[in-house]
Amino acid sequence: MNISVFSSRNSKEIIRDPLSIAFGIGLPLILQIFVSALQNKIGVDIFKIEYFTSGIAVFSFSFVSLFSGMLISKDRTSSFLNKLFSSPLSAFEYILGYTFPMLFIAIIQSVCCFALSIALGMQFNANIIYAVIVLIPVSLLFIAIGILLGSLFNDKQVGGIFAGFAQVVALSSGMWFDLNLIGGVMKSICYALPFAHAVDLVKGVVIGNYSGLFIHFIWIAVYTVVIYILAVKVFKKNMKN
Repeated sequence: MNISVFSSRNSKEIIRDPLSIAFGIGLPLILQIFVSALQNKIGVDIFKIEYFTSGIAVFSFSFVSLFSGMLISKDRTSSFLNKLFSSPLSAFEYILGYTFPMLFIAIIQSVCCFALSIALGMQFNANIIYAVIVLIPVSLLFIAIGILLGSLFNDKQVGGIFAGFAQVVALSSGMWFDLNLIGGVMKSICYALPFAHAVDLVKGVVIGNYSGLFIHFIWIAVYTVVIYILAVKVFKKNMKN
């Protein structure tokens, strides 16, 4: 019940800034429309809609990281959390209270990305539904990153870090180009991060190729668990301070 009440409060805080939510959901969709128009002009499958939609859906979660990081950092700098720490909630319960509202936004983003792709010509089938489901654990990774950043930095610092973080996600995930084209050390670095695994996981589900997807899921799950553990530890340290 306490987590539910805290989640409800966080949801209201998010709704108070509808422009940011509209920007976070709308910008990936605008990018999707632009790339689709470019694809139709060049007539070559550089940005095949099934592949690029998977990448843009994962990239859109970068904004979820920003929302969660900004929310928790503002609560810290406004002393709201200092007053709230007198409640019986544990650090883990606080983290869950920040996670649930962001998870709802992530699901909306996923549905919007695939709905637009269908409108742009992608054939609807059961794989799209499965892809939206698979994107839920992927979104938890980005929420965890945002919560960790928000627990470590203030809102201005989180905003600055987000600019670089979004670029890392875009370039290392393979949403713009096949990572096999660069190969070597750079490819290894990209696959040492979780974002390329996230795009490959969603892409495989969309096209119905499930071979090797479990490995991608394991990479994402390990990163998510580790980052959540770090976020809880940092948050607990903030509570003690």
